[in-house]
Amino acid sequence: MSHDNSVIAVYVSHEAAEAAIKELQLSGFEMKKLSIIGQDIHTDEHVVGYYNLDDRMKAWGKRGAFWGGLWGLLFGSAIFMVPGLGPLLVAGPLVAWIVGALEGAIVVGGLSIVGAALYNLGIPKDSIVRYEKALKTGRFLLIAHGARFDTTLAREILDRTGPETLDHHDHGASEVRTCAKP
Repeated sequence: MSHDNSVIAVYVSHEAAEAAIKELQLSGFEMKKLSIIGQDIHTDEHVVGYYNLDDRMKAWGKRGAFWGGLWGLLFGSAIFMVPGLGPLLVAGPLVAWIVGALEGAIVVGGLSIVGAALYNLGIPKDSIVRYEKALKTGRFLLIAHGARFDTTLAREILDRTGPETLDHHDHGASEVRTCAKP
């Protein structure tokens, strides 16, 4: 299990998630410590495509510019078809964590492979269930991880960006600190 701390913000739109990423970048947060996950496949679109070229994912579709811009900022990109969650686009270190969970055949009772990857990072099961529900309803998860200093800074910055929920999973603390928005 990872010893990094995590901050997970849930955003209702890709615009809100993108604004939060830009805010973190402008504040000097290290982009290698940031992941995003969300859906992008919609039935009202006729053609959606993704390909990886020179470590940069290219995208077409309704939100192609959004995802394409993120691939340039964040490190690692993938699309996963997850039973129960559908097609998910992932950018950042979470890609490696999901692949690690797949390759290690990690099975955590009742959780998807995304949930298993988060659990392996030390995220509690009750929080993972909320995050999986958020993904099912079209929300975007923005995950910052690192030492306590990094995640405290990320939490302060993200709190100003108006996430739907904001959780600080601090492994040095005895409980998760949640900042729910009305």
